[in-house]
Amino acid sequence: MNSLLRTVTGPLPVSAVRGPVLAHEHLALDLTRATDHAAFLGARHAAAVAGELAGLREQFGLALVIELTCRGMGRNFAALARISRASGVAVVAGTGWYHERFHPAEVEGAGVEELADILIEEITGGPGGDGVRPGVIGEVGSHGRTPSGPEARTLTAAARAAVTTGLSLATHAQLGFGGPAQLELLTSAGLAPHRISVGHQDLRDDPVAHRELAAAGAYVAFDTIGKEHYQSDATRLRSLLALLEAGHADRVLLSCDISRHSYLTGAGGQGYGHLFRSFLPRVRAAGADEELIDLLTRRNPLCFLTGGGGDGDGGEAAEPRQAARPAGQPVTVPVPGIGTAFGSGAAFDPGAAPRSASGTGSAGRVGRW
Repeated sequence: MNSLLRTVTGPLPVSAVRGPVLAHEHLALDLTRATDHAAFLGARHAAAVAGELAGLREQFGLALVIELTCRGMGRNFAALARISRASGVAVVAGTGWYHERFHPAEVEGAGVEELADILIEEITGGPGGDGVRPGVIGEVGSHGRTPSGPEARTLTAAARAAVTTGLSLATHAQLGFGGPAQLELLTSAGLAPHRISVGHQDLRDDPVAHRELAAAGAYVAFDTIGKEHYQSDATRLRSLLALLEAGHADRVLLSCDISRHSYLTGAGGQGYGHLFRSFLPRVRAAGADEELIDLLTRRNPLCFLTGGGGDGDGGEAAEPRQAARPAGQPVTVPVPGIGTAFGSGAAFDPGAAPRSASGTGSAGRVGRW
């Protein structure tokens, strides 16, 4: 397990991340090539983005953002570093290729090995002129139930780069579909499932599919929380509770996927804080205590990033799950304070106490943390 995170401002010990993590966000991107002119977070939005993150750091202890704007999406490492410094929130940047509609020219005609070499060089070849290197691969995309030919090449190349470099990999599954095919392709390329996050699964109201992905060992990303024009948060909550009840609390990642300037709070949108202000209170109301919230919002994303199966506090990793288990057979994960419906088994070690709003540890406390 990696004990250091590679952030846009330098190495960060896992043990230094004492607050929650947003597992799939965009702080600077440009998807306007698809004629969607609102899908843009540029220089004129940077102060608002940094201000939102700083506010969440102060109010909720936000410690880290996994920023999954990759090649062809208008990625801007220098802007991410400025936003991180201005907000006081650490940022891990991504690499790879989004779905086919956004593939840059470098993908056309390139084979898997050539594409993998591009990523490996970017990750291991030393910092570029902006001094930043990626710390995660993603969001690597497909847009149907099965990847297109070019998407299969970019996904396979990303998996090979992940195996070579030790980075974990997050996917974009368009509208929640295609996750099983992505997982099969990535694991066939040699990437262990506990190093894979299958994206946008909260857009699909399919608890069976969620359980099967989790049972295979992958992370199931509920990462578009607050985008109610795609899916209601009520449905997301029901799907999340079903996954917890099946014993898969340790396979969940949460985020909001802010991907256009109209989603910023200053523009009247839900903002990066929707998870903390709106959704997590509903999870608490359903019976979750602070140890479970800490698992979902801090320990899980840290274990995903580091490739570990342990406590998310920089200690020794527990053995990762098996590469695959029989579909539908849950891993029982004991979750204190929620009751046996959400898991049972050996004693649960929460690691360090989750951070409270005042900055003092308060394991098991219900309310703002």
